[in-house]
Amino acid sequence: MRKVVSLIVVMMLISMAGCKKPARYPLWQAYNDYLMNAKYVDLTHAFMPNQPVWPGFGNATFYPCKAGADIPGYVKKGQVYTYEEHGFVATAYWIPTDQYGTQLDPPAHWDAYMATIDELPATYAVRPLVVINISEKVAQNPGYHCGIADIEEWEKKYGQIPEGSVVMIRSDWYKRWPNPEFSAFPFPGITLEALKFLHEQRHILFHGHEPLDTDSTPNLEGEYWLMHNGYCQAEGVANLDKVPEAGALIAIGFAKPKGGTGGYARYIAICPPDWQYGVSVKEVPGAPLPKYDKPLVWDQKAGMRIRK
Repeated sequence: MRKVVSLIVVMMLISMAGCKKPARYPLWQAYNDYLMNAKYVDLTHAFMPNQPVWPGFGNATFYPCKAGADIPGYVKKGQVYTYEEHGFVATAYWIPTDQYGTQLDPPAHWDAYMATIDELPATYAVRPLVVINISEKVAQNPGYHCGIADIEEWEKKYGQIPEGSVVMIRSDWYKRWPNPEFSAFPFPGITLEALKFLHEQRHILFHGHEPLDTDSTPNLEGEYWLMHNGYCQAEGVANLDKVPEAGALIAIGFAKPKGGTGGYARYIAICPPDWQYGVSVKEVPGAPLPKYDKPLVWDQKAGMRIRK
C-alpha cells in the first residue's frame, strides 16, 4: 500500500513539475501576454467648434479660460491664463448640446423614465466588437440601411453574434467628416427590424453607426424604439474600415455628467496583435508623451488651440 501511495505522490510531483505555475494576478498576466501586444485603433472624431451637427443644436464655442476670481500676487479676475505669466493654460468650452460629435446616447435622451449617462453601469467598459460592413452598398446607394439580411450574411462568415457585444455598422460615411457633405441627405442607417433582431434575438449591448442619426425615417423610428426600450447607441463613429469584422474588443469611455442625456464618447478598438492597423502598447507606451516641434497656440480664426 505504501509503495502505491509513494508512486502516486511521485507521479503527482512529476505532473506538477511539468505544469506552469499559476499566475498570481491572472488579469495582469492576460494584459502582459496579449493586450500589451494588441493593436489599438481609435474610432473617435475629435470634436471642435466647426463640425457637423444638427442645426437645431448649433456648434460649440471654445475660448481661452479666464480667472474666475482674484488671487493676490498671481492672477486678476477676468485675466486669461498664459504659459508665460501663469505657467499653464486652460480652455473653456460652451457646447450647446450633449449630442455632439462621437457620442453615446443613453435612453434618457428620449424617455424621462430611462437611464441617464451617469446611470449606465461600469460593465460598459469592454465588450466584444462586431463590425457589419455595408460600405459597398452605401457606395451605390447613400441611403442604404443595414437590414437583417446583412446581419445574417455576417453570421454566415463568422458565427452567431456574441451576446452582450457592441455591433458597429460600417458605411465609410465617416470619411466625409468634418465637411458639409457629411450632413447630406439621404445618409446610411439601420432598419428598425434589424435593431429589434440585434437586441431581442442576439441580446447585444448596443449598436453604433457613423452618421449622427440612426435612420432617415421622418420620425427616427429606430432611435425612438431604442430609447423607449432601455437601449443605448453610439453615433458619429470613425475608422471602422481599419478594424476586423470579427475577433476584436471595444473599450468604451464617456463623460459622466450627472443627469446627462448624452455622452461625449471615446471608442477604442482592441485588435489582434497581427492586425495591419493600429499601434501596440510596446510601440506607443503613452508615457512619457512626446514633445512636439510646434507649440500649442490660440488661433482666433479656428476658434481653438492648434499647433503652428
